[in-house]
Amino acid sequence: MRKAHCPAILPDLILASVRQPGDDSLSDVQISAGVVSAVMPAGAPPAGVQVVDFGGRYVIPGLWDEHVHFTQWALAANRVDLSAAMSARGAADVVRSAVAGADAGTDAAGCGLTLVGVGFRDAVWSDAPSRALLDAVTAGRPAVLISHDLHCVWLNGAAAERYGVNVDESGLLREDPAFALTRELGRLPDDVVDGWVREAGRAAAARGVVGAVDFEMTWNRDVWLRRMTAGFDALRVEAAVYPQDLDRAVAEGLRTGQGVAGTHGLLTVGPLKVLIDGSLNTRTAYCVDPYPHGGHGLLTVGEAELTALLVRARDAGFRPAVHAIGDGANEVALNAFAAVGIPGRIEHAQFVRHDDFARFSALGLTASVQPAHALDDRDAADSNWAGRTDRAFPLRSLLAAGATLALGSDAPVAALDPWTAMAAATTRARQDGRAPWHPEQALTRQEALTASTRGRGRIRVGDRADIAVLDADPLSASESVFAAMPVAATLVAGRFTYAVAGASAGYTRSQP
Repeated sequence: MRKAHCPAILPDLILASVRQPGDDSLSDVQISAGVVSAVMPAGAPPAGVQVVDFGGRYVIPGLWDEHVHFTQWALAANRVDLSAAMSARGAADVVRSAVAGADAGTDAAGCGLTLVGVGFRDAVWSDAPSRALLDAVTAGRPAVLISHDLHCVWLNGAAAERYGVNVDESGLLREDPAFALTRELGRLPDDVVDGWVREAGRAAAARGVVGAVDFEMTWNRDVWLRRMTAGFDALRVEAAVYPQDLDRAVAEGLRTGQGVAGTHGLLTVGPLKVLIDGSLNTRTAYCVDPYPHGGHGLLTVGEAELTALLVRARDAGFRPAVHAIGDGANEVALNAFAAVGIPGRIEHAQFVRHDDFARFSALGLTASVQPAHALDDRDAADSNWAGRTDRAFPLRSLLAAGATLALGSDAPVAALDPWTAMAAATTRARQDGRAPWHPEQALTRQEALTASTRGRGRIRVGDRADIAVLDADPLSASESVFAAMPVAATLVAGRFTYAVAGASAGYTRSQP
């Protein structure tokens, strides 16, 4: 393999004439060996040091997306977008147009290549998906549609035959069978997928992102090692491990937080991810009270089994990250963490019993939440959790109870853009005229920024020089500017991963 394209040692650099959020005075930030070595009043820089004058722009610690399915995010950009479909019939019409307008190509057997769509939300549709409906618009071409939350796929008869799956008249697969088919659809040539991933990494860096926790459902360490030795250097990545690979990880001596050799500090072993329930859209999130259509959802890993997995994680040096969406699932996760006495994360925490908020803090747990989901799923929540949505997507309640928050996107469920997540967290509304949804659960901008920068909030001496440079003060910018924050530059360990024209070469800019 080629050596990763990333310099081991960088020369000193000064980001001149910058402000931290809320500050009026200008500062110079000096970076030495990839670390912030000084934050000082703006003035004449020392000789022999590269200086980039940002003309009064604002600097913040680089942003993290704490929950991404990176390969799925890269693939989604190259698939049929169904997110605007307001019904099963509407989704079928989008598929019909895609089939009619695209050159399908053929596989080695002369059959049409599979059409893949993403982003449908059947929980709020008045009509139901069916295999026959999809068959009628696909002209015999295999078609698989992946729901926005990844927990459900809708396929036609040709796709069921091609992939050897049994599906009833609904055409729907949920949970593990859906995950398995989604993984199969991602089996494209490495060079194709890795090219799309590089593009996604560059796009994330352009939004001020310096790192992501990747929960792709695969043995992900080797995938990222391949990408980084081939030149991917836009972001830091923490690659999660799933229970089916835990024995392999232990045998190879891996543990959470361990750096992977040959990646210049960009790749780290992430948490152990355990899914214990489904999702709201598929009505499989495990809940205390029944859904209107009946049933409590699915608890895919029971409390005793989860407790045993957390013991294995503790003994192997893995930090657990437990997927729990429904209030019943969150209770199970909290009980297991309490039994084992190990810190970790609960991913999503979308619906939580009032009695359980304080347990996050008492147990030293991080609530890894995705604020954009509150707006994407507000109608589904109102329909399925009617009368109880005051504790749905409960950011303020968790923070007030002492929990640590970490914001993310769950891309491709929502866009890999922390500004979208922070805007959703602080307004509980979109720019679409709808009233804020449970605004009492909103965060302040400083709280959202802190939860998007791993608790840093402000740049401090001794921090890694993972930095984003912004055109506006994130604490006082208008809501529209904040949600689409213009980013002038992004640095990882003092190395520019993104910059507007001329910035990384030391171009002196006039104050905007």
